[in-house]
Amino acid sequence: MNGKLYIVSTPIGNWDDITLRALRILKDVDFIICEEYKEARRLLSHYEIKKELFALNEHNEKEVADELLLKILSGESAALISDCGTPLFSDPGHLLIDLLISQNIDVIPVPGANSLLPALIGSNFDFEKFYYYGWLSPKKEIRRQQLHKLKSIKEVIVILDTPYRLKSLMTDIVRVLGKKIPVVVAFQLTMDGEKFYRGSAEKILKQVEGKNLKGEFVLIVNNKK
Repeated sequence: MNGKLYIVSTPIGNWDDITLRALRILKDVDFIICEEYKEARRLLSHYEIKKELFALNEHNEKEVADELLLKILSGESAALISDCGTPLFSDPGHLLIDLLISQNIDVIPVPGANSLLPALIGSNFDFEKFYYYGWLSPKKEIRRQQLHKLKSIKEVIVILDTPYRLKSLMTDIVRVLGKKIPVVVAFQLTMDGEKFYRGSAEKILKQVEGKNLKGEFVLIVNNKK
């Protein structure tokens, strides 16, 4: 009988955000597939869980996916986790999941922490409909071209980027989408420094510059008006 793969969400900053189901599954599976050993060991150590680990990331997914498939075909169960949050959400693992589905292996998502919904809820924008763009290009000219395309989408738009590009991203938002467009920066969600910066793009840019903000964030732009 084939094993199963559980896609297990883990906390994005606050250890208390793990679910009881996630803890049970991490304790019960035969092995855990992680993004990076260091982060996985830190997580499992906190919850006093000891399991065999296999790293799967953007550098080795093609090489290790077949090996993991064979282990699960042999009847072993596994959990897939990312460094934090919900796996496959801007994270590796899609190739492995494709292989498992092709072999009729059960792939079971275990809901939990992520940055998207907390950011939307905290923004207080009307997000009955929203457009998730995700990661913009790190290259300035391409990023500005992408923002020009987003300008035509009249919805609440969700954008992600790395902590050190918040200032350059806000500068481009002001330049391309306009200084008055309403934005919210959901900063350091679930962590001690959590804060929602709300206001016009121009106002938020000044706050980012004045406080030299660097940290995990989700940027939400209200382009509905």
